[in-house]
Parts: sequence; C-alpha cells; structure tokens
Amino acid sequence: MPGPRIFSEKKCQIWGWVLFIASALFYGASAIRSGDLLGILGSLFFLVACFVFLIPFVFTGRSG
Repeated sequence: MPGPRIFSEKKCQIWGWVLFIASALFYGASAIRSGDLLGILGSLFFLVACFVFLIPFVFTGRSG
C-alpha cells in the first residue's frame, strides 16, 4: 500500500523541516543575545533556506 507510506513519509519530512526552522530561530536568538553579527546572518540564511526547501510541499500538484 504505497498511499499511506507516502503520506507518512511526507508528514515526517515536514516535521523535520519544522524542527530545522525551530533550530534556526533558537540559533538566531542566541546570536542576537550575544551580539554576534555573523551568527545572526548565518541563522537568517539557514532560516530562508529551510523555507525554500518547503516550497515544493506548499505548491504540490500545481502546474506552471
């Protein structure tokens, strides 16, 4: 039964990306607290990259 397995796999991947986003936010908060500009920029780039990887999950099945 590939249907339930695919749904379960997709759900697991989304949870993984949610955890990556939470990590980026905590990393950014720590960098802001310590005043580390390089850490702030790194966490922002990482956060944006996480959202870029989530784009295929949001726009699934749309052509064009």
